[in-house]
Formats: sequence, C-alpha cells, structure tokens
Amino acid sequence: MARRNIDAAGIGHKVTIHVGAAVDTLPVVARESSEPFDFIFIDADKPNSPVYLDWAVKLARPGTVIILDNVIRDGKVLAPANPDPRIVGTRAAYDLIARHPRLSATALQTVGSKGWDGFAMMVVD
Repeated sequence: MARRNIDAAGIGHKVTIHVGAAVDTLPVVARESSEPFDFIFIDADKPNSPVYLDWAVKLARPGTVIILDNVIRDGKVLAPANPDPRIVGTRAAYDLIARHPRLSATALQTVGSKGWDGFAMMVVD
C-alpha cells in the first residue's frame, strides 16, 4: 500500500521502502543513509519504543524533530506496576528521553475517537 500511495504521489523515485520489522530494518537504514533525517515519526510496536528512539537519535542531526506516538495510553503510563508490555515500553521510552543528553522533549495529551492518548515531541541537540 505504501508503494502504491508513494507512486501515485509521483515521488516513488525519491523514496526507499524497507519491508520488515523495524528492529531489523533500522540497521540497514543506518548503513544506507548518507544524510541524517530532519523529521522522524515513531508509531510502531510500543515494547520496542526505546530501541526506536535510540536509532532515531543515531539517524538524526542537531535540530531533528522526533515524534513518538501513543505515549499517554489513557493515563495508564502513570501506573508503575502495570505489566502491559505496551505500557512498560512506553515508560522505558520516557526514561530514555529523560536521561538522554541529546534530547529536549515534552509530551502532549490528545483526546479523540480512540480516547485519551498523546505524543512526545523531541528535538535533538
């Protein structure tokens, strides 16, 4: 579907699509990328959010904006004993953001048809 949409937009010659689990394809992207990314949007399996954030910083330059989606999860991230792997991964991502020397961040709560959620927005220093 991604290829069809990108081709329909007339930019297929500018886009490389990697198919597979992101934890497997991000090292390939890192090897193939000659320039850092200016904007990175992460909306993947939540247990691996810290892994994706780590790769995002590696693929970024100073000034890159990183968005991590679905970080409020109906407020469940506030319950430290919640065993849900999505919550555990999101909390670990928050911990990484808080201690990462190259990230300045904030989280924004949203509400919509899916309920209460939100995103974290970071700028790479």
